Amino acid sequence: MNVVTRLSRSNRQERRLDEGIQRIRTSFGRTRLNWSLQRERIVQAFLQEEHITIRELYRRLNRQGQRAPLNTIYRTMRVLCDKGFAQARRFNEETQYDNLFAKGDHDHLICTGCGHIVEFEDPTIERLRQEIASANGFHLTAQNLELYGLCADCRPVSVKALGR
Repeated sequence: MNVVTRLSRSNRQERRLDEGIQRIRTSFGRTRLNWSLQRERIVQAFLQEEHITIRELYRRLNRQGQRAPLNTIYRTMRVLCDKGFAQARRFNEETQYDNLFAKGDHDHLICTGCGHIVEFEDPTIERLRQEIASANGFHLTAQNLELYGLCADCRPVSVKALGR
């Protein structure tokens, strides 16, 4: 990859981040919580991740010298969930917040050994969801598919040799 491509990609990511912050700031205007520099920093840190826990977000902000009380992070994340920018999910006994900004519906493969998460989209699964819902008179408003197992790094050598 050449320098121009890297800069172009970096500029696109920066524009997307700015757009996300602006959309979320506008959305906050319709809540009873005030938009603040602290909340903007929380949102900015969140938008740079696919999945993150409150504790990870708290530690990241502290490492960057941007203090934010845990209760402010919790309230901010609750609003992001309510407004459809984030989704709280239980992965490996803890709540992680899934960044839904600029993402479509997607599912997860979750390693029970190391906690590694792989996001994927599959049109066949999406079609089956719609067919099953329709056949049962449902209109889907939310969906969540999590498949648990062991990633290639965590599977025992004997299982790998068998191709399972």
